[in-house]
Amino acid sequence: MSGPGPAKGARVAVLGGGVIGTANAYCLAEAGFEVVLIEAREGLGLETSFANGGLITPSMADPWASPGLPLKLLKWIGREDSPFLIRPRALPGMLGWGLAFLRNCTEQAWRRNTETIFRACAHSQRELDRVTEAAGLRYDRGTSGTLRLLRDEAALAAALEIATLVGELGVEYRVLDTEACIALEPALADQRDQIRGGVHYPGDDFGDAHLFTTALGARCAELGVELRFGERVTGFALERGRIAAVETDKGRVAADAVVLALGVESLALARQLGLRLPIYPVKGYSMTLDAAGWNRQPRIPVIDDARKMGIAPLGDRIRLAGTAEFAGFDKSLNETRNGALLSNFMALFPDFPNAASAEPWAGLRPMTPDGIPVLGPTPIDNLFLNVGHGHLGWTLACGSARVVTDLVAGRPPEIDIADMTLAGRR
Repeated sequence: MSGPGPAKGARVAVLGGGVIGTANAYCLAEAGFEVVLIEAREGLGLETSFANGGLITPSMADPWASPGLPLKLLKWIGREDSPFLIRPRALPGMLGWGLAFLRNCTEQAWRRNTETIFRACAHSQRELDRVTEAAGLRYDRGTSGTLRLLRDEAALAAALEIATLVGELGVEYRVLDTEACIALEPALADQRDQIRGGVHYPGDDFGDAHLFTTALGARCAELGVELRFGERVTGFALERGRIAAVETDKGRVAADAVVLALGVESLALARQLGLRLPIYPVKGYSMTLDAAGWNRQPRIPVIDDARKMGIAPLGDRIRLAGTAEFAGFDKSLNETRNGALLSNFMALFPDFPNAASAEPWAGLRPMTPDGIPVLGPTPIDNLFLNVGHGHLGWTLACGSARVVTDLVAGRPPEIDIADMTLAGRR
């Protein structure tokens, strides 16, 4: 396992320029390290961070692996518009991951994993506040919380179970009746007959992850971080059990320590080093709408539980996000699933005038079977992991960056990460 970190001022290579890697580069630079960030794309935040749901939600610390999900998966087989879609071609590659996922669908595992994920989420939200203020960032941020919308008694009961659990962990929430939901978000007034109630989580945030990443990247450059774009990591040069240099398609980059933060692309690189990461790519869809001039734009993010869709106001835009598709590393857009997002939004807001402005997008979430990110040390002495954040990458970014920075610096993190390390996986 990674031992005491390199001395302050040592050179650290961060692999990956999404929100995770960029936040880590910033934290390392803050801590006094010489940092080089290597990114294959032409800029920061152009993969999974580009058009994600925009939600920063400690309230959603409960993992996908939950007691009721296996039966739902059976019902959704063959439904192209289902919230979870498993492509037959993906099955061979996800067998081991899928079995681990099912093992985490017990009540005991779900509660234990929720506690671990929330610990990371709460820490990360504090770090996001600190980084936003310290770096002076602007990214269409909002702090009015999120509203989970419920349409029937069964959904309300299930939502209250989750609210009670995260409430015990420290999440503030309010249970709302129909009229209170509409008072909180007047744009829902036309849906009065379809709303049974809701749960408001006032501590949640929202904002544009891509804007955050690019703004933080600019601050990284000011702190002296070397940003190497258009450079793809191909492997590593090892000397006496340590990484001496990162190999890229443009040469070698010497480093005293390496942080692997490449999302699903981390899998292949880790395998070169004999490491098996408990990660599978899960495609998520989003759509961005131009809301300029529309006077009924929601002012608070709405999570429509029945439609499995999140709606986030981002300045004069609206971001729709939802669904999960297990299709290996395929990032192609599916018209049916894109269309379902837009149709569900139009069902909520039929007067929206700019449907033709919709810009569809899909990205691959690096999911672990238990929903817990993989952080910290590895059997390679100077390699650190910052991967596996799944659908909570935006929520977990700053806290994960702080945890890994602390470990690189040789000091204990502020939170217990025993269940988050590669060695600590159950």
